[in-house]
Amino acid sequence: MRFVFTRFGKNIVYLSWMSLLGVLAGCGAPSFLVTPVSSSHTLREEVVEEGKGFGAGKIAIIEVEGLLANVRTGGLLQAGENQLSVFTQELEKAEKDDEVKAVVLRINSPGGTVTTADTMYEQVRRFKDKTHKPVIAYMQEVAASGAYYVCCAADKIVAHPTSIVGSIGVIFSSFDVTEGLGKLGIQSRAIHTGTLKEMGSPFKHETDLEKSVMSEMVNEYYLRFVTVVKKNRPNVKEIPPAPPAQSPDNYAGIFSGRVWSGSRAMELGLVDQTGLLNDAIDVARAAAKSPNAKAILYKRPYGYGGSIYAQSPTPAPQANVLQLNLPGAQSILPTGFYYLWQP
Repeated sequence: MRFVFTRFGKNIVYLSWMSLLGVLAGCGAPSFLVTPVSSSHTLREEVVEEGKGFGAGKIAIIEVEGLLANVRTGGLLQAGENQLSVFTQELEKAEKDDEVKAVVLRINSPGGTVTTADTMYEQVRRFKDKTHKPVIAYMQEVAASGAYYVCCAADKIVAHPTSIVGSIGVIFSSFDVTEGLGKLGIQSRAIHTGTLKEMGSPFKHETDLEKSVMSEMVNEYYLRFVTVVKKNRPNVKEIPPAPPAQSPDNYAGIFSGRVWSGSRAMELGLVDQTGLLNDAIDVARAAAKSPNAKAILYKRPYGYGGSIYAQSPTPAPQANVLQLNLPGAQSILPTGFYYLWQP
């Protein structure tokens, strides 16, 4: 028995070692189905809805999915993408293609880091200013926090009636493990300069000064989020605070950090209408005055690369971390500032 390694130009195929187990188990000589896999990093178009007529134009669907962070996802034997990198590359491709008449952002994300959400928002704004092509955001299961922040750059927002929308707020999470380590007889020592150099470390108790500084930064990012929403969604209907006799914890206003259904979000002015992805594509066609345009997706055959953000590696596990179990997210998320819905 021997293994076969076949090369088709740039396409490389490895035949499964599982065939060896079949032989040892007495299953006889194995047979192989060899499928070449392209190693190209180039984005290719895939038509997902045909248009009508020749030269009717295209509506480019760009995915905004999973945890929004400037890191590469995936792992051993897995192809991974940097969400910010691929988003940048797809916008650039839509910008350079004159046949692309409008863009639909297909959103399914709980948000992500403050900086990545803000960067994607600014990229959409610059895309619109440069190309004058309409951008429509469509919300699927979740479009919360940083994902909603990105949606605010769109000309119109369409949500599925049952989408989870909102979570306008900022979160900074950390741990204090000093008591637990003390019970194990473990002490943490650090030599540093600057009073606040260890701010946020899980190996020390937080001081009043550190708490004040972190709160100041959280408030700064929160006000930035609120400003973005008010600027782009001027018709939002704020809900007044609860009466003084009630606990402030009962406040459920637009900027309280809570989430809404897509239908309720439309009533509050957070989205423009409810519907399906087909409806969002039709809205894009109407906005671009291209009623017969076909809908396309950008797909990478295999591999990773493509833009100025492409080299950000998967972060190594850190001691100061926040554990999350989110679709598309790293299992270990470094402590930091996030526009993130964290149920």
